[in-house]
Amino acid sequence: MNDHRTIETERLILRPPVMADFDGFAAFQDDAETMRFLGGVQPRALAWRSFMTTAGAWALTGFGMFSVIDKASGRWVGRLGPWMPEGWPGTEIGWGVAREFAGRGYATEGASAAIDWAFAHLGWTEIIHTIDPDNVGSRVVAQKLGSRLIGPTRLPAPFENEKVEAWGQSRDEWFARRR
Repeated sequence: MNDHRTIETERLILRPPVMADFDGFAAFQDDAETMRFLGGVQPRALAWRSFMTTAGAWALTGFGMFSVIDKASGRWVGRLGPWMPEGWPGTEIGWGVAREFAGRGYATEGASAAIDWAFAHLGWTEIIHTIDPDNVGSRVVAQKLGSRLIGPTRLPAPFENEKVEAWGQSRDEWFARRR
């Protein structure tokens, strides 16, 4: 049986998180360079809470960040996908890839598949990416996805003082570009 919550790309499997993903997730959350633009380092106990929030989003809303698995090695690569916490400035497709997998195009490949999925399964009509203006890597990913800078935006508490820009596009823009 094909689970509509699992996506396969050329190199990746995107699926809801399972407990076996936690060690990779915790290492990701504990890496200062990786977490520089993602809210800062989280020790393992706090990472557990974040992991459970991600898994809980799937249980309660039917969507959340996917765990990204490298097909070749079976290793946990990162987390990405639809995200819309209470008070969020829009329907987001976000991404975060562990440092050892950075620079391989996994964020772009996975986010592209997640955007297709969100439009098809969630009925979203637009997507945004909330990006720190200094996060050059994520700005490049957004541009590769065809998103444009919309402008400054605000996140809800406790992130209301973070500098963040919204990048995004409409469903129509996404599919016109993909044709």
